[in-house]
Amino acid sequence: MDTTTPLLALDDVTVAVDDITVCHNITLTVNHGENHVLIGANGSGKSSLLNAVMGTGPFRVTGGRILLNGQDITELPVDERARAGLGLAVQHPPKLHGITVEKLAQAIHAGDRLPSAAESLDLSQFLDRDVHCGFSGGEMRRFEMLKLHLQRPTMCLLDEPESGVDLEHVSVVGRALADLLQTPCPDGSARSALVVTHTGFILDHLDSPIAHLMSDGRLTDSGDARDMLARVRTDGWAA
Repeated sequence: MDTTTPLLALDDVTVAVDDITVCHNITLTVNHGENHVLIGANGSGKSSLLNAVMGTGPFRVTGGRILLNGQDITELPVDERARAGLGLAVQHPPKLHGITVEKLAQAIHAGDRLPSAAESLDLSQFLDRDVHCGFSGGEMRRFEMLKLHLQRPTMCLLDEPESGVDLEHVSVVGRALADLLQTPCPDGSARSALVVTHTGFILDHLDSPIAHLMSDGRLTDSGDARDMLARVRTDGWAA
C-alpha cells in the first residue's frame, strides 16, 4: 500500500438533496493514520457530507470528486465503497426486521469477531436481537461501533458516536474506536477516522485530532480539535 497517497481526499465536493445544495466546494484531505473531526452548529452540513462520502441517499455529489486511496469513488454504489475500505457509523440507522446481529455478522464473514467485539461494547445480550429493533439511542450508537469492528474499514466515518450514550458507555465507545484505529489493516497500513462530534467527548480517545469547522455547508476553519472546541465552549460558534 502506498501510504503517501491520501487515504481520503475530497476535491471541491458539492452535495445536494433534491435541488437544495447543502455542502459547498468541500476540499479536505485525510492521510493514513490521521484522525479528523467535523464540528459546527446543527444544520451546518456535517452529517450530509459524511453520507455523501459513503454514497447513501438522498445525498448526491453534484460537483467535485471523492478519492479513496487514490481511486475515484464518486460514482460508485455504497456496497463497492464498503468493499474498497470505507465504513460509516450512522446517527439514525434503520431497523432491520428479521436480521439478527449474529446473522449480520455471518453475512459479512465476521462471525468469528462478533463475541469479543460485542463483549467489549457491552452488547453480548443483543446477538439474537434484530438489528436496531427495540434498541435505545445509546444502544444504537454502540451497535454502529460494533458494525465497524466487524467490517474493519480502512477509512472510518462516524456521525456523532457519543450522542445519546450515557456517560459510562461513552468511554466504552471511545475505547472501542481507539482499539479499531490502532489495529493495522491487513496490508500493514494505518486506519483513519473522520468523526462528527458536538460534545467533544470522543476526543479523549483520538490521537492528535484535527478539527474542521463547518458553517452553512462550508468549511470555514481548521486547527487543533481541543483548542477549537475550547474556544467554542467559551465564545460560541462565532469564535
